[in-house]
Amino acid sequence: MGAAVTILLMKERQVVDAFMRAGATSAERAVNPSDLAVDLDGVGVRRLVDRAVLREGSTGKYYLDLLSWEAVRRQRRRVLSLILLLVALGALFLAGQFPPGAR
Repeated sequence: MGAAVTILLMKERQVVDAFMRAGATSAERAVNPSDLAVDLDGVGVRRLVDRAVLREGSTGKYYLDLLSWEAVRRQRRRVLSLILLLVALGALFLAGQFPPGAR
């Protein structure tokens, strides 16, 4: 499962990078995703559209909302930090349950 998540995140990043390279970061500069070799039906792209990272500027043209992208990235960092904190607390709890030499 970890590999699937990694692949999905990499695909999202590739899509974001394609829009950034094209300069499509406002409604006025929206581009047709097919011009960037981006498939709107891809899972990663759908997630970006659902999170308003990719927004429709005009019919069939999309742009990258940088503020939304940064918000998604911050949220992911917070979730990762929370998971790491819980793992560390779990390790400390387990370490306290077994005195040295009792293993």
